[in-house]
Amino acid sequence: MASNLDKFRKDLEKLIKTADQLYFTMAYDLDLLNEDAKKEVEKIRISNFKGAYEKWYTEALYVVKQILPERLDDFVKLYKNDKRKEVDYSTYTMSDYLLGISVTHGIRNVVEPKAGLPKFEIQKGILESAMKRFESSLFDIRQIFQADIFDSEIESARELLKNGYERPAGTLVGVVLEKHLAQVCEDHKVKVQKKNPSVADYNDALKDHNIIAIPDWRFIQHLADIRNLCAHKKTKDPRKEEVESLIDGVDKVCKTIH
Repeated sequence: MASNLDKFRKDLEKLIKTADQLYFTMAYDLDLLNEDAKKEVEKIRISNFKGAYEKWYTEALYVVKQILPERLDDFVKLYKNDKRKEVDYSTYTMSDYLLGISVTHGIRNVVEPKAGLPKFEIQKGILESAMKRFESSLFDIRQIFQADIFDSEIESARELLKNGYERPAGTLVGVVLEKHLAQVCEDHKVKVQKKNPSVADYNDALKDHNIIAIPDWRFIQHLADIRNLCAHKKTKDPRKEEVESLIDGVDKVCKTIH
């Protein structure tokens, strides 16, 4: 585990270093540097900015998703915002910069590629915040690796369902739900008295301690009912749609309830 943590830290440090290179390369390409600064940046300037940025973004996106999920939407919208109604300085994104998009209104410039630099600076700041979170003693790093395992098991359940194995798919993803709720209880120091607690037991305990709200409790209760339908062969067979909703629901719970 220690070696995995060391590797993750080194990879994150490398991403932050690359972000610095990308930032100064943007500033250089936009002609925002004085002559002395240009000479220094020429030593580290990235020639293929677009390719380097796309690679950086893909890797950084994974880090933000795992360590700072509450900033994921912000990070993505700085890259591309499909919901915007118009392109101006406030809605300009890194995708626009990569395409060299400028907007004019008559003879007035509404927005030009220079607007991309502060957007990337915010992305870089979010990634740097991820490092601070990573190093914080308040952050339990095992959640990163647990999330990877759960994602893999959820994908395995989807594959089972795709091939017509409804019960095994539902049972597998039900185990993921139980493990996740058990971890949430442990993180919040919520004790469950039963020797072998079920999803319902963890769910009730989290509700009773005000960790989750009533709508979340009901949603998990519904997922537990479908899981039980899959796990107990004496009951009616689960429908494909039910198992699919179970898988999607567990995926949602794992990403939103902590």
